[in-house]
Amino acid sequence: MKNEEVILVDENDNPTGVADKMSAHLEGKLHRAFSIFIFNTEGKMLLQRRALSKYHSGGLWTNACCSHPLPEENTLAAASRRLKEELGFETAIEKIFDFVYKAEFENGLTEYEFDHVFAGEFDGAINFNKEEVMEMSVESISSIKESMSAAPENYTAWFQIAFPKVEAWWNEQIKNKVA
Repeated sequence: MKNEEVILVDENDNPTGVADKMSAHLEGKLHRAFSIFIFNTEGKMLLQRRALSKYHSGGLWTNACCSHPLPEENTLAAASRRLKEELGFETAIEKIFDFVYKAEFENGLTEYEFDHVFAGEFDGAINFNKEEVMEMSVESISSIKESMSAAPENYTAWFQIAFPKVEAWWNEQIKNKVA
Protein backbone atom coordinates (compact mmCIF):
# COMPACT_ATOMS: atom_id res chain seq x y z
CA MET A 1 0.00 0.00 0.00
CA LYS A 2 1.31 3.44 -0.92
CA ASN A 3 2.11 5.81 1.93
CA GLU A 4 -1.00 7.95 1.51
CA GLU A 5 -2.74 10.02 4.13
CA VAL A 6 -6.43 9.93 5.01
CA ILE A 7 -8.65 12.58 6.57
CA LEU A 8 -9.58 11.77 10.17
CA VAL A 9 -13.12 12.86 11.06
CA ASP A 10 -15.62 12.83 13.91
CA GLU A 11 -19.04 11.12 13.73
CA ASN A 12 -20.40 14.19 11.89
CA ASP A 13 -17.66 14.12 9.23
CA ASN A 14 -15.89 17.17 10.66
CA PRO A 15 -12.14 16.89 9.96
CA THR A 16 -10.02 16.29 13.07
CA GLY A 17 -6.63 15.75 11.43
CA VAL A 18 -4.80 13.47 9.03
CA ALA A 19 -3.07 10.13 9.44
CA ASP A 20 -1.07 7.70 7.40
CA LYS A 21 -3.57 5.35 5.72
CA MET A 22 -2.04 2.18 7.19
CA SER A 23 -1.84 3.70 10.70
CA ALA A 24 -5.50 4.72 10.51
CA HIS A 25 -6.44 1.15 9.61
CA LEU A 26 -4.14 -0.43 12.22
CA GLU A 27 -5.42 1.85 14.99
CA GLY A 28 -9.07 1.83 13.87
CA LYS A 29 -9.32 5.62 13.54
CA LEU A 30 -12.49 7.09 12.02
CA HIS A 31 -11.67 8.52 8.60
CA ARG A 32 -13.42 9.80 5.47
CA ALA A 33 -14.08 7.40 2.62
CA PHE A 34 -16.33 7.06 -0.39
CA SER A 35 -18.08 4.25 -2.26
CA ILE A 36 -19.33 4.52 -5.84
CA PHE A 37 -22.21 2.48 -7.24
CA ILE A 38 -22.55 2.42 -11.03
CA PHE A 39 -25.64 1.24 -12.91
CA ASN A 40 -26.08 0.69 -16.63
CA THR A 41 -29.13 1.94 -18.52
CA GLU A 42 -30.80 -1.45 -17.98
CA GLY A 43 -30.61 -0.89 -14.22
CA LYS A 44 -27.93 -3.50 -13.58
CA MET A 45 -25.18 -2.78 -11.07
CA LEU A 46 -21.46 -2.90 -11.84
CA LEU A 47 -19.53 -4.98 -9.31
CA GLN A 48 -15.82 -5.46 -8.91
CA ARG A 49 -13.95 -8.33 -7.33
CA ARG A 50 -11.08 -6.82 -5.37
CA ALA A 51 -7.55 -7.85 -6.32
CA LEU A 52 -6.04 -10.47 -4.04
CA SER A 53 -3.17 -8.07 -3.31
CA LYS A 54 -5.46 -5.51 -1.59
CA TYR A 55 -4.53 -4.84 2.05
CA HIS A 56 -7.86 -6.31 3.18
CA SER A 57 -10.94 -7.92 1.63
CA GLY A 58 -8.94 -9.20 -1.37
CA GLY A 59 -10.96 -11.48 -3.65
CA LEU A 60 -14.32 -10.21 -2.35
CA TRP A 61 -17.07 -8.68 -4.47
CA THR A 62 -18.03 -5.07 -3.85
CA ASN A 63 -19.35 -1.89 -5.46
CA ALA A 64 -17.73 -0.38 -8.55
CA CYS A 65 -15.11 1.66 -6.71
CA CYS A 66 -14.19 2.84 -3.23
CA SER A 67 -11.31 4.72 -1.64
CA HIS A 68 -10.39 7.74 0.48
CA PRO A 69 -10.05 11.41 -0.46
CA LEU A 70 -6.60 12.86 0.07
CA PRO A 71 -6.16 15.67 2.62
CA GLU A 72 -7.53 18.94 1.21
CA GLU A 73 -9.29 17.02 -1.63
CA ASN A 74 -13.02 17.44 -2.19
CA THR A 75 -14.80 14.08 -1.75
CA LEU A 76 -16.70 14.26 -5.06
CA ALA A 77 -13.49 15.17 -6.92
CA ALA A 78 -11.66 12.29 -5.20
CA ALA A 79 -14.42 9.84 -6.13
CA SER A 80 -14.29 10.94 -9.78
CA ARG A 81 -10.49 10.68 -9.78
CA ARG A 82 -10.48 7.15 -8.34
CA LEU A 83 -13.20 5.97 -10.71
CA LYS A 84 -10.95 6.94 -13.63
CA GLU A 85 -7.80 5.47 -11.99
CA GLU A 86 -9.43 2.20 -10.95
CA LEU A 87 -11.93 1.48 -13.73
CA GLY A 88 -10.65 3.63 -16.60
CA PHE A 89 -13.79 5.68 -17.26
CA GLU A 90 -15.48 8.91 -16.28
CA THR A 91 -19.17 9.53 -15.71
CA ALA A 92 -21.28 11.94 -13.69
CA ILE A 93 -21.90 10.79 -10.13
CA GLU A 94 -24.07 12.21 -7.37
CA LYS A 95 -24.01 11.73 -3.61
CA ILE A 96 -26.99 9.68 -2.46
CA PHE A 97 -26.30 9.15 1.28
CA ASP A 98 -23.57 8.55 3.84
CA PHE A 99 -23.09 6.18 6.76
CA VAL A 100 -20.53 5.23 9.40
CA TYR A 101 -19.38 1.67 9.83
CA LYS A 102 -16.66 -0.27 11.62
CA ALA A 103 -15.35 -3.64 10.47
CA GLU A 104 -12.41 -5.57 11.90
CA PHE A 105 -10.44 -7.96 9.70
CA GLU A 106 -8.44 -11.10 10.46
CA ASN A 107 -5.19 -9.37 9.49
CA GLY A 108 -5.53 -6.89 12.38
CA LEU A 109 -6.77 -3.97 10.27
CA THR A 110 -9.98 -2.07 11.01
CA GLU A 111 -12.10 -0.07 8.60
CA TYR A 112 -13.78 2.67 10.62
CA GLU A 113 -15.17 4.97 8.01
CA PHE A 114 -17.51 7.84 7.41
CA ASP A 115 -18.51 6.62 3.95
CA HIS A 116 -19.94 9.02 1.35
CA VAL A 117 -21.94 6.99 -1.17
CA PHE A 118 -22.18 8.13 -4.79
CA ALA A 119 -24.12 6.70 -7.73
CA GLY A 120 -23.91 7.14 -11.47
CA GLU A 121 -24.74 5.54 -14.80
CA PHE A 122 -22.36 4.15 -17.40
CA ASP A 123 -22.67 1.83 -20.41
CA GLY A 124 -19.25 2.09 -22.07
CA ALA A 125 -16.05 0.08 -22.07
CA ILE A 126 -14.30 -0.60 -18.78
CA ASN A 127 -10.52 -0.82 -18.71
CA PHE A 128 -9.93 -1.67 -15.06
CA ASN A 129 -6.61 -1.46 -13.24
CA LYS A 130 -5.54 -5.07 -12.64
CA GLU A 131 -3.57 -4.05 -9.54
CA GLU A 132 -6.86 -2.96 -7.95
CA VAL A 133 -9.47 -5.22 -9.54
CA MET A 134 -9.34 -8.89 -10.51
CA GLU A 135 -12.74 -9.17 -12.18
CA MET A 136 -15.83 -7.14 -13.10
CA SER A 137 -19.46 -8.18 -13.37
CA VAL A 138 -22.77 -6.50 -14.17
CA GLU A 139 -25.70 -7.97 -12.20
CA SER A 140 -29.34 -7.25 -11.47
CA ILE A 141 -30.20 -6.11 -7.97
CA SER A 142 -32.26 -9.26 -7.44
CA SER A 143 -29.38 -11.57 -8.40
CA ILE A 144 -27.01 -9.66 -6.07
CA LYS A 145 -29.53 -10.02 -3.22
CA GLU A 146 -29.82 -13.76 -3.85
CA SER A 147 -26.05 -14.19 -4.01
CA MET A 148 -25.48 -12.15 -0.85
CA SER A 149 -28.13 -14.15 0.98
CA ALA A 150 -26.56 -17.46 -0.09
CA ALA A 151 -22.91 -16.45 0.46
CA PRO A 152 -22.45 -13.16 2.35
CA GLU A 153 -18.80 -14.06 2.95
CA ASN A 154 -18.14 -13.35 -0.75
CA TYR A 155 -18.91 -9.62 -0.28
CA THR A 156 -17.11 -6.79 1.50
CA ALA A 157 -18.37 -5.59 4.87
CA TRP A 158 -19.24 -2.10 3.61
CA PHE A 159 -21.06 -3.44 0.55
CA GLN A 160 -23.32 -5.56 2.75
CA ILE A 161 -24.24 -2.46 4.78
CA ALA A 162 -24.62 -0.04 1.84
CA PHE A 163 -26.38 -2.35 -0.63
CA PRO A 164 -29.88 -2.29 1.00
CA LYS A 165 -29.72 1.52 1.17
CA VAL A 166 -28.61 1.74 -2.48
CA GLU A 167 -31.39 -0.67 -3.44
CA ALA A 168 -33.96 1.54 -1.69
CA TRP A 169 -32.53 4.62 -3.43
CA TRP A 170 -32.62 2.82 -6.81
CA ASN A 171 -36.24 1.72 -6.30
CA GLU A 172 -37.16 5.34 -5.52
CA GLN A 173 -35.47 6.43 -8.77
CA ILE A 174 -37.52 3.87 -10.73
CA LYS A 175 -40.73 5.00 -9.01
CA ASN A 176 -39.98 8.64 -9.83
CA LYS A 177 -39.32 7.82 -13.51
CA VAL A 178 -42.67 6.08 -13.78
CA ALA A 179 -44.61 8.86 -12.00
